[in-house]
Amino acid sequence: MAITIKDIAKRANVSTATVSRVINGIGGYGSDTRNRVLAAAQELGYYKNETATSLVTNKTKTIGIIIPNVSTSFYGNIVTGIEDVAYDFGYSVILTHAGVEGNRLFDSLKLMVNRRVDGIIIVSIYLNKEQQQMIRKLGVPTILLSTISEGNRLPYIKVDDYAASYHATQYLVNQGHQKIGLAGVNQNDQVAGQPRLAGYRDCLEKNQILRDEALIFFGDFSFDAGKRAMDYYMTHELPTALVCASDDTALGIISMAHQYKILVPEQLSVIGYDDTSVAWMTTPPLTTIAQPFYEMGALGCKRLIESVTTNQEIRSEIIPFELMERQTVLQRSNNPKS
Repeated sequence: MAITIKDIAKRANVSTATVSRVINGIGGYGSDTRNRVLAAAQELGYYKNETATSLVTNKTKTIGIIIPNVSTSFYGNIVTGIEDVAYDFGYSVILTHAGVEGNRLFDSLKLMVNRRVDGIIIVSIYLNKEQQQMIRKLGVPTILLSTISEGNRLPYIKVDDYAASYHATQYLVNQGHQKIGLAGVNQNDQVAGQPRLAGYRDCLEKNQILRDEALIFFGDFSFDAGKRAMDYYMTHELPTALVCASDDTALGIISMAHQYKILVPEQLSVIGYDDTSVAWMTTPPLTTIAQPFYEMGALGCKRLIESVTTNQEIRSEIIPFELMERQTVLQRSNNPKS
């Protein structure tokens, strides 16, 4: 026999209205009452019928996450942050891949519509005007993580990629490096590639270091891009230090440096970008720019749920990065530049 809220009310010694409010998260009760009702529901083996609830409230308590298919490894912490907050608020999540650079975004959005999600989180996909119009027509609250939209018309949460790249380059300058390269960045990527390229170039100019475009090797932020970059430098000119577009690219550099018998950091200093778990697993541990991916996912999910439940507008936010000093950068001077 199915357990009902009447059974829970009797067990918890409260009214059925109170049980309904607790189960649906409406509020208007104390923490002791909430704990008593939830304990009774668990003891009786009660499971809330989400389908029936969604028909009445027009809410499914489901959040859709859309990420691209790429060969980098930082998405795990973002998704974990989203899932943890969603769970705390009683939401479930649906995750879908939109292909390389989001070329299957339309199919992903169609899936979200069919599943009647209450809100959408899009990660690392740059959205043009046409794609933004498509999202607005859905009428579903949407937030972007680690990306932006054309004209910044959709709310986002991300770090300042220009400032982070500038800071990474300045760190190498401060360690006495003058021959600094940039590896693995996608110059056509408006979200991360172009700002990181500009930060690197501007930092060299500000420090009056002659910019050598031959020290830039473009790529797609991947491990293979790092390997290809190292092959390139070995046949052209090897810098004393490299700013890498991602931790994966940095690991590709370090892997090939080992094959070429180039010592890191004694002969080549390397700084990554992201601070994924692989950064401290490599040998030597990678100095890198840390993006707070878990916090980004958690904050994005919280802001989205606030918008779903209160209809308030989501505001864009820039969150801080951090330089993680480990063992892949060599100080070449006792009198670093400031």
